[in-house]
Amino acid sequence: MKINRTQKLVYTGLCIGIGLILPQFVKIIPVSNPGAILLPMHITVLLCGFICGWPYGAFCGVIVPLLASVLTGKPPLFPTGISMMFELGAYGALTGIIYLYTRGKIYLSLIGAMLGGRIVLGVVNTILFSFTDKAYGMAVFISGAFVTALPGIVIQIILIPLIVNNLRKSKIVAMNIG
Repeated sequence: MKINRTQKLVYTGLCIGIGLILPQFVKIIPVSNPGAILLPMHITVLLCGFICGWPYGAFCGVIVPLLASVLTGKPPLFPTGISMMFELGAYGALTGIIYLYTRGKIYLSLIGAMLGGRIVLGVVNTILFSFTDKAYGMAVFISGAFVTALPGIVIQIILIPLIVNNLRKSKIVAMNIG
């Protein structure tokens, strides 16, 4: 069974909605900047790339941080929101592309997309932060993209393959590999 265009649009809309709601729940966790630690928006974007393919995943990744910024003020649009739009857009696109070309290898697709998205984040932040008075270098990149985000990365590596495998087994969604 292959997912049709209407189903992909519905699943993408669902991922966008969850991507906007999930960070609101994460905010109640009593730590400083829980979104940067747990990465709730990333989960739905990565899932969208797996379920619907790269164009839908890319769209989901670009629109979720933009809508969140406009509707809630978090993340602030410049520079964080813009860099997240590029990062999450890359996550959604790369997940779908790698998943397609590896013929459904979930972990390889997930790790590849996570690394690729973080590279995009580093490049975009280097450009955006050059317009501000804030320093941005390799230490800041490593700290934000990997050290602070480590709990969220672990959650993604555990949770996303479980969800994708269960959706495939239950035949709620088809394996989107062609």
